[in-house]
Amino acid sequence: MKNKYTWLFAAIISPTMLVSCGGDDAGQQQMNPAAMAVPVNTIQVKQQSVTGRDTYPARVVPLQEVELRPQVSGYITNIFVQDGQRVKKGQKLYEIDQNKYQAGIQQAQASLQSAKANLARAEKDLERYERLAERDAIARQQVDYARTEVQTARAQVSAAQAQVSSAGTDLSYSTITAPFSGVIGISQVRVGAQVSPGQPLLNTVSSSDPIAVDFVINEAELGRFSNLRQGNQPDSLFTIRFNNGEQYEHNGKLVAIDRAIGRQSGTTTVRVQFPNPDERLIPGMTVSLDVLNQDLGDQIVIPFKAVTEQLGEYYVYVVQGDSVVQQNVQLGTRVNGNIVVREGLQQGQQIVTEGIQRLRQGAKVQLGGPEQGQPQAGAAR
Repeated sequence: MKNKYTWLFAAIISPTMLVSCGGDDAGQQQMNPAAMAVPVNTIQVKQQSVTGRDTYPARVVPLQEVELRPQVSGYITNIFVQDGQRVKKGQKLYEIDQNKYQAGIQQAQASLQSAKANLARAEKDLERYERLAERDAIARQQVDYARTEVQTARAQVSAAQAQVSSAGTDLSYSTITAPFSGVIGISQVRVGAQVSPGQPLLNTVSSSDPIAVDFVINEAELGRFSNLRQGNQPDSLFTIRFNNGEQYEHNGKLVAIDRAIGRQSGTTTVRVQFPNPDERLIPGMTVSLDVLNQDLGDQIVIPFKAVTEQLGEYYVYVVQGDSVVQQNVQLGTRVNGNIVVREGLQQGQQIVTEGIQRLRQGAKVQLGGPEQGQPQAGAAR
C-alpha cells in the first residue's frame, strides 16, 4: 500500500514542477526587450525632382454660342450650309420666303411717296395763304388751318418712313446669317418647314478657336487662382488630358473667374482659354485639367504607404535609436505610389514603411534591411 501511494504522489507532483519551470522561461522571454521589438522595414528620406499638378474635372465650352431662331414667319425656302460646316461672320445660313416682305417694302415705299406728295401740296398752300394774309386778303383762320395741315402731312411722311424701315427689317430677317465665325451644328429644320417668330430652333453656331475649358474650385482656392490671374502665368501652368489619357498639345491661360461664390455649394467657376486650331476640343467634351502647384523642383517624396491618417491628420513613424515617434506631416501631390511631404520631415531621416500596423508612439523596433530603391518621382498628378 505504501508503494502504491508513493507512486500516485510522484505522478501528481512531477507535472506541476514541469509547468512551474516552463512558466519561468516564458516570463523571462516576455521580459526580454529584444523579444518586444516590432520588426519593421525603413527608408531614408530624400529629395527628388517633382512637377506637381492638381487635377480638376472640366468641361469644354465655346467662348461664343448662339441659337438661331426665326424672327419672321414663313416657309424655309433655302438652306445655304451643310451640317457641321465652318461658317464666317455674315455668311448666309437660312432663307425664309421673301415674297411677302418684298411686297411689304413696295407698299410702304408707295405710301411714303404719297405722303411726301401730300406734304408738298400742303406746304405750297400754306405759302400762298401766308402771302395773301400779308395783304389781309384771307382770313387768319384759313392760314392756321393750312399750317395744321402741313404739320399733319409731315407726321404722315414720318410714319410712312417708319413703315419702310420696318418692312426693310422684316425682309432682312427673312435671311438668317452667321453672327460670328465658327461651326454650325446639325440643322433642326429642312426646306419647306413653316416657322414663326422664335419657333422652332433652326440651328446653333459656336465659336471654335480659341475655346474655353470651365472647372469648379472651392472657396478656399479662390485666393490662389486670383493671384494666378493677376500675375504672370507660365506656359505650362494649365494643361488638359483627354479621357483616354492623351495629353493635349496646347497650353491654356486663365481668363476669367465667375463673379460670386455659390451660397449653397461654396464653389465658383474658373475659365481657361485654349487654342483650338485643329478643332480637337468640342463644346460639351469632358476633360481633365491639370494645374501646376507649389510642388516644383526638388521635394521630399516618400512612399504613400508610410503615411497613416487619423482624425483628418497625417503622420509617419520616424526612427530614433531603437524606437519610433509619430511625426505629423503636411502632404502635397501624389506621385504615382508616392507622395510629396511639404512639412514635417527633413532629408536624411529614417521612416517606417513596413510593419506600421503594430506600431504606436515610442514603440521599440527591430530594423530590417532598408528597402531597396527610392521612389521615382515624375510629373505628379
